[in-house]
Amino acid sequence: MIERLLLPVDRLSQEKEEMFSLLESHFIGVTRRQFEEDLSSKNWVILLREEQVLKGFSTLEFYETKFKEESVRIVYSGDTITDPSIWSSPALAQAWIQAIQTLHQESSKKLYWLLISSGYRTYRFLSICWQRFYPHYNDETSPEMLDFIHHVAQAKFQQYYTLSQGIVRFPKPQTLRSHLGEIPPEKFKDPHVAFFLKKNPNHGQGDELVCLTEVSKANLTKAGLRLWNSKQELSRPFALTYS
Repeated sequence: MIERLLLPVDRLSQEKEEMFSLLESHFIGVTRRQFEEDLSSKNWVILLREEQVLKGFSTLEFYETKFKEESVRIVYSGDTITDPSIWSSPALAQAWIQAIQTLHQESSKKLYWLLISSGYRTYRFLSICWQRFYPHYNDETSPEMLDFIHHVAQAKFQQYYTLSQGIVRFPKPQTLRSHLGEIPPEKFKDPHVAFFLKKNPNHGQGDELVCLTEVSKANLTKAGLRLWNSKQELSRPFALTYS
């Protein structure tokens, strides 16, 4: 049984050591300073444990922005990793969707998920849960949505964002260790994976493709709706505050 926890970042203690250790064992180029800086900018963290061992986590930042006079909320995913032993489990997807439902429940504003991806598995998660997301191999990004993506990405990543490519290129990127970054031959037949590789040809060097989707029940796929309605418990050891 995989335990799912939602914690405020400022309540983390020994969990930080576990998180850094897990990240470092899967990525090249990870430094403690980088990890701490990324974590300090986030509000929440999802933890996955199996028999008391940390098997995965994802950090979340909620913030508001204004685009064409409309105030919207953004949830940005920071460091995210799951151990290969639970790659076949929907635990992270379930926990992520339930966390978003919990943290967004007191707001009537639209919510968008800002995701940057240097790996096809992360990008592929979008197609499992969301009907419409951008960029997409079979759904051309409208000029207005493209402007919105550029607006959000430039504000968030500043000089590291290349508008013409829709790519974030950090000065010290983290890259998956070679045995984890290999793409099975059969995956090349998947149109989503093929599209991701075309849009982000230097993903192996740590380039991150900027992606955006609206988080709403109406935008869920059938699989996403099952996760949305899942009764799997998400543990919340501390009282929640909404930000």
